[in-house]
Amino acid sequence: MRAPNKIASQVAVGGLAAVTGYWGVVFGEIIVAKRAIGVTDARPPRADGVYGEDLPRDPVRCLVLGDSAAVGYGMSRADATPPAMLGIGLAHVLDAQVEIRSEAVVGAVTSDLREQIEAAGDFDPDLVVIIIGTNDVTHRVPAYQSTRLLGSAVRRLVDGGAQVVVGTCPDLGSVRPIPQPLRWIARRKSRALARKQTIAVVRAGGRAVSLGSLLGVLFTEKYDVMFGEDRFHPSETGYANMVSVLVPSLAAALRERDRDFAVAHFGGSPGTMSLTDAAERAGERDGTEVTRDGRWARILRRR
Repeated sequence: MRAPNKIASQVAVGGLAAVTGYWGVVFGEIIVAKRAIGVTDARPPRADGVYGEDLPRDPVRCLVLGDSAAVGYGMSRADATPPAMLGIGLAHVLDAQVEIRSEAVVGAVTSDLREQIEAAGDFDPDLVVIIIGTNDVTHRVPAYQSTRLLGSAVRRLVDGGAQVVVGTCPDLGSVRPIPQPLRWIARRKSRALARKQTIAVVRAGGRAVSLGSLLGVLFTEKYDVMFGEDRFHPSETGYANMVSVLVPSLAAALRERDRDFAVAHFGGSPGTMSLTDAAERAGERDGTEVTRDGRWARILRRR
């Protein structure tokens, strides 16, 4: 009979070999996926400027921060990018001029938000849109670090007088160039990050809008329409779908600010719940907004 210590040692070595082999496969798939996707640093034409110039109200200033999804990677026309779509959509909904400025960068991770905010200089935005998280997942940035930095960025902007809406990390599990088991890992990691982002954003005074199905069910069913040529980033229709769930929350944030809408609820008003529960619910349905309601959280689907 073999000694227990020897058996335990062999089991441990076998387990380590299995884990090492598994992660070797995963890292190999990351390389293959990156080659298949073929992402570059190319940036579409800038869409900065004033939208709705013929409207009478003074411009509402909107700052766009984040990664390639905020930039509009893959688009060849400025008006096909999210910043332009945000300007057009907000001008229509608010019936006011909207000045857009984008400091979003292709390939950005959450730690880059500080530099983007500083790059905006004295723009002094009324509204800020942040779309971030995908690269944190693909670069294996720890979720606690990513969400801490996001919360700090949101708090800084809120303290500066801006209304902040964050589009949380999309579900990466349906990106076809990513093979299994990496795709399963990407789905689990991206969904978990989105939930933690929601909590960090709301605690910092912002609003979080779930973009889970941006790369989830809808994009799976309409893959050829919703994805761009690289099969990873959205198409123009895909970006429009993303913007459509952000504009209502941005408009509501501005209107509630102007109407002094904030009311403290100490027992929780109808439709409110704990922030943790709200983040979980938002992760299950795309386009769900989570915002603070006193000590509680409130969820809405404004789309």
